[in-house]
Amino acid sequence: MRTIALLLLCSLAPCASAADKIIVTVTNDLDGARPAEVIAVPFSEIERLLPGMLFDHLAVRDAAGAIIPAQGTNFQPEEHHDYYRDLVFEHDFAAGEKSVTFTIEKTAMTVPPFPARVFARYVPERFDDFAWENDRIGHRMYGPGLDTPAAGGTRMISSGIDVWCKRVRYLVVDRWYVKGHYHTDTGEGLDMYDVGTARGCGGIGVWDGGTLRVSQNWKAWRVLANGPIRAVFELTYDPWDAGHGIAVSETKRFTVDAGHNLDGIESTFAFAAPPGAGSEITVAIGLTQHPKQADAKLARDERAAWMSLWEDFQNPMSSGLGTGIVLAPEARFAGWAETPTDRLMLVRVKPGETLRYCAGAGWTHSGDFASPDDWNAYLSAWARRLQSPIKIAKIETQ
Repeated sequence: MRTIALLLLCSLAPCASAADKIIVTVTNDLDGARPAEVIAVPFSEIERLLPGMLFDHLAVRDAAGAIIPAQGTNFQPEEHHDYYRDLVFEHDFAAGEKSVTFTIEKTAMTVPPFPARVFARYVPERFDDFAWENDRIGHRMYGPGLDTPAAGGTRMISSGIDVWCKRVRYLVVDRWYVKGHYHTDTGEGLDMYDVGTARGCGGIGVWDGGTLRVSQNWKAWRVLANGPIRAVFELTYDPWDAGHGIAVSETKRFTVDAGHNLDGIESTFAFAAPPGAGSEITVAIGLTQHPKQADAKLARDERAAWMSLWEDFQNPMSSGLGTGIVLAPEARFAGWAETPTDRLMLVRVKPGETLRYCAGAGWTHSGDFASPDDWNAYLSAWARRLQSPIKIAKIETQ
């Protein structure tokens, strides 16, 4: 064991040349804590300052000199080219911590992969589900296979976002699909959330002033990154009738980071309005209420642009589940609405515009949220994080 440890340390030792390390200084404007903050350093900057660097020969050290988990991203892997995007890693900012430094260094040998804390995949064995998770919560959305006769009694058209509740920090998606009975908690959690044809946890539709018009199941999928810290994937939707002679199509990009209960979502809409119909649509982002299964508490903050729904479920087990939406600061909030199943946040969107928001869930049996107050405080803090992002203040060679 000692020999193996020495070999690993040697393999991660920096190469012997003039420009082997860079120092990255990251600043934070918030006074409160920012746990699991993802720092993304552009590879273009790393390549500029560390000529000849290799994608898998980079180590990141914290201010104490310890190697921390890191991940390189390439959002065009199908091109078989070095279209590197970012080197990402995480830091827990303590309350009042305003600045922190990291070292990125070349290594003599490849850096072994770190344990994965995020995961996303297409699930053909379950009628084209697309499922994803991190170390806190899980989700899925329904694909074309669920709208075929092969799906039998489960056949469904839905673009809502489902929730899988987890007790554990390790990854469970593959394990649950294999065991099949994930509607029963055997110690790791369960799928107790009924999304059906509603919006679920942050699904969208187009609001025409009185009717919510929604798409069919996703048409195509694409995974862009898959851990260990960040997973990124896209789901695309065929055009659907949004009313007033408008057909809308959507590409939905999810960014799933370790340590978070909310995922980043970027929805880009394509549509052309007929003459006199206006050049914008009203997009509705929804949270589904389950009156037959749970007592619900709705909370909304128009100024901070977040909405929360806390439900105390009695069946299949007694537990509380919070779902929530937080809008990005640049989104054009347009009010609230509701349907018999969904509570809606409205946003105005132009053709080709990308709507950014975060959505997710927190479960009492995870140990992270004991009450609706805990969940609402989390959403409020998240809104502040979006309004005051961290900044890479300086990148320099050592």
